[in-house]
Amino acid sequence: MRSAFKLIWQCDKKGFVFKIIYTVLTSLLPLANLYILKLLVDGVTNTATASALHQHDLTPLISYVVAFCAITLANRWIGVLNTVNNDILTQKLIDHINNIIQTQSVRLDLAYYDNPDYHDTFHRAQQEAAFRPIRILENTVSVISSIVALAGIAAMLLLASWQVIIVMVLAILPTFFVKLYKSRRVYSFRRQTTQTARRANYYGTLLTNRIYAKEVRTFGLADHFRKSYVDIRRQLVAQLLDISRRMALLDALTAVVEVAALAAVLYFLIQPALSGAMTVGTFVMLFEAFRRGQTQLNSLVTSVSGLYEHKLFISNLFEFLNLKPDITSPDTPTPFPESIDEVTFDDVTFSYPDMKQPVFKHLTLTARRGEVTYIKGENGHGKTTMLKLLLRLYDPQQGSIRINGIDIRSFDLSTLRRNISVIFQDYVQFHFTVRENITFGDINNADDARRLAEALKLADAESVVSHLGKGLDTPLGRQFNGGEELSMGQWQRIALARQLYSQAPVLFFDEPTAWMDAEARGTFNKTLQTLSPDHIILLVQHKEN
Repeated sequence: MRSAFKLIWQCDKKGFVFKIIYTVLTSLLPLANLYILKLLVDGVTNTATASALHQHDLTPLISYVVAFCAITLANRWIGVLNTVNNDILTQKLIDHINNIIQTQSVRLDLAYYDNPDYHDTFHRAQQEAAFRPIRILENTVSVISSIVALAGIAAMLLLASWQVIIVMVLAILPTFFVKLYKSRRVYSFRRQTTQTARRANYYGTLLTNRIYAKEVRTFGLADHFRKSYVDIRRQLVAQLLDISRRMALLDALTAVVEVAALAAVLYFLIQPALSGAMTVGTFVMLFEAFRRGQTQLNSLVTSVSGLYEHKLFISNLFEFLNLKPDITSPDTPTPFPESIDEVTFDDVTFSYPDMKQPVFKHLTLTARRGEVTYIKGENGHGKTTMLKLLLRLYDPQQGSIRINGIDIRSFDLSTLRRNISVIFQDYVQFHFTVRENITFGDINNADDARRLAEALKLADAESVVSHLGKGLDTPLGRQFNGGEELSMGQWQRIALARQLYSQAPVLFFDEPTAWMDAEARGTFNKTLQTLSPDHIILLVQHKEN
């Protein structure tokens, strides 16, 4: 709970304070109005009696009416301010939490993405992050507000009978226990069905995402995926409705208890009113105080049970935020070499998490500057995995990878990755402009026109850009307005230009010509000859190439 408040405080200190002030004020002002209502009713009764004797003075009544209306207006204005403050605080909190989730996601090792439990944890964190912390704040402030209001109400009710307070409290206890039980049941249901819900979301993505659209239509998969989605959702909804029906029955029984308490309190209050021991205004005030007390107790119970529920669910967010990466920079990194002469894989054995068979065993390979080191083999034999190990997206279980004889685990991570530029086999098609797609290769030097022109030339991508409506400023892809789509070969040239824009000393090409025609492949081979004297080049190819 403290961690949730810390998030809100970090997000907007002033909004946090105002939220508490506004809520406390809106709980105190109705109590003041309740007392003025008593004075007004008694005043009307007394004035009516005095009118019969022609001795009435309306000045007190006018004062009561003015005070009642002024407090009502002030309460409404504070409510408006509270709504605006709450909207601002909510949006800031959503942005703040999304930011820390995204930061944490990027910080974690790639190995986490290979673990279904991680995806469950991430899914739960995403679901709860947007609203649980602000609900905790609202419920906590509501608890404070209800306690303040109940203290005033209890003081009023003591004028009539302490039994009224006892009845009011006892009547709310069944509701309290039912709400706690419901919170626990819903939390358990959500946690147990996380992976099922994720599977439903996956089917929804298959039906709506452009990446899958061609094959879904070509193979007629839409009905199959839609049926699978509907079946899962029907199963989830049925379980949730079963919980809801059981809780509804219990809620109905608690309502009977509350109405019985109302009848008992009416009995306690009517007796002194009929005997003249209580004025009409006092009766109205006390009866209204009891009704508001019931409302405040319900609010208190709802807020406390809500805190319990949100505490359960917010733990999902902190479960994700508490994950730690295994691959990190050393406390005292070794300075990266100014000139790189060789990259060595020395007796490297590696297997992916939860996989029994290693991708490769005792791999030894040396790549030197001035040469093109070809890495050939069939699919699944670890060619792309070598790239991931070189970038320290994973660490090997045995052996080491060295640059100029220094273990890469000795270097700062960001420095290591900045000196190795890659084109992945499954390169990303960024739906940004051509200029952005290429300069992402070195985002810290994105305004170097000379480097941009050189990267385009080396990647043989100049002709691609020349045919686009806005040249380098043409948005790529059809996800946003004004974008132009490229062929797979053209996309690959843009990705190659992104790699070459970095000017890193180590270049790793993973099937860089898979989508290119024969002419483009010939141009790429000339590019390798141009680059090889000053770079260490590793080139992944299939065995038949």
